[in-house]
Amino acid sequence: MTTATVQVRDSRLRAYGQFLFALFYYFLARALAHHGALGLVGERWQPLTEQAMLVFLLLLGFAGLGFSLNRQVQPISAQGLPRRAGFMQEFGMGLAAGWGVAAVCVAAMALFGGIAVSISPSLSSWGWLLVDFAYFALLCLGEELTFRGYAFQRFARATGQAGAVFGFSLLYAFLESMTPGASRTTAVTSFVLAVGLSLAYLRTQALWVSWGLNFGWKASRALLFGLAVNGDNSHSAVVQGDPTGSFWLTGGGFGLESSWLAFIVMLALVPVIYRMTRELDYRYNVPELIPGGIPVDIDAAARRQHEDAMGASEPAPPPLVQIAPLSAPLVAPMIPQAPAANPEPDEPNTGNESTR
Repeated sequence: MTTATVQVRDSRLRAYGQFLFALFYYFLARALAHHGALGLVGERWQPLTEQAMLVFLLLLGFAGLGFSLNRQVQPISAQGLPRRAGFMQEFGMGLAAGWGVAAVCVAAMALFGGIAVSISPSLSSWGWLLVDFAYFALLCLGEELTFRGYAFQRFARATGQAGAVFGFSLLYAFLESMTPGASRTTAVTSFVLAVGLSLAYLRTQALWVSWGLNFGWKASRALLFGLAVNGDNSHSAVVQGDPTGSFWLTGGGFGLESSWLAFIVMLALVPVIYRMTRELDYRYNVPELIPGGIPVDIDAAARRQHEDAMGASEPAPPPLVQIAPLSAPLVAPMIPQAPAANPEPDEPNTGNESTR
C-alpha cells in the first residue's frame, strides 16, 4: 500500500497474534453495537443504529491497533479507505458490477419463473427508503472492514495472500450459514462471493471496489426489486417482490444467497473482477524500483580497462576556439598576381581612340 508507515519488526508469528486479537475485537464490537442499539432507539431504528455503531467501533478499534502495534501513520487509509484520486470512480465501478449481478439473477428469475412486484404509494415509505439505503451502505462497509480490513491484512502477512483469501472466505461462509434459514447453498455462494470481494481488494489495495460491489449486490435486490436478503424481506418499504419458481432459481424465502443461480453467476463474476481491475492493479501493485548496490560509471570502467591493455593514451589536444565574433564578415584573402613579361608603356591619352 502507498500509506506511509514506520518500519517495525513484523514477523509472521507477531502478525498471526495481531490477527487473533483483531478477530476477537470484531466479535466484541458486534456484541457492543447490538446491545447498544437495543438500549438507545426503538425497534424500527435498531438495524441502522446497530450498523452505524459497529462501523464506528471497527474504524476506531482497528485504527488504534494499526497505530499502536504497526506504527501506521494513517491507520484509516491503511485499513483500505485511502482518499486517493478516483476513489469514487472505483466505488462506482464496484456498484455497477454488483447491480449487474443482481440484475442478471432477477432477469433469470423473471424469465424462468416469475416475480410478483407491489409498490407502496405512501410518501412516508419513500422516506424510509433513504434509511434502508444508509443501512445497506453501513452493513456492507462493516463487512468489508471485518473481512478485508486490518484482520485480513494481518492474516495475509502470517499465511500469504492465498491463505488469507481462503481463510476469510471460509469464515464469511460459516457466519452466513449460521443465519436462520440458510442452507449449504448459502455457504458455497457466500464463499465464492467472498473470494471475488477479496480479489477486488488485493487487486486495488483498497476497499472502494469491493464495498461498492457488495453494496450493489445486496441493496439492488432489496431496494429496487423488493427481494429478501439473508432471509429478511422487510428492508424496502416501497417495493415488495415475491418470486415464484424452483428453489435452485430463487433460493426460497432466504433469498438469492441460497440459490444455485447466484452461485453460478458469482463464479462468472470472479474473472470479471479480475478484468475490470486490471488498470488499478497495475497502478497500485507494480513493485516500486528502489536503486541499490554500488553506483558504477560504465564509461570510466571501459576506459580504465582499455588503458590497462593498451597503455595510457596521450591527452587529446585542446579544441580550437574562435575568437572573432560570429557576426563578423568573412573576407577572402587577396592573392597577389605576378607582373606581365613585357609590359606595354603607358600611352598618353589624346582623347581620340581612333588614332591608335
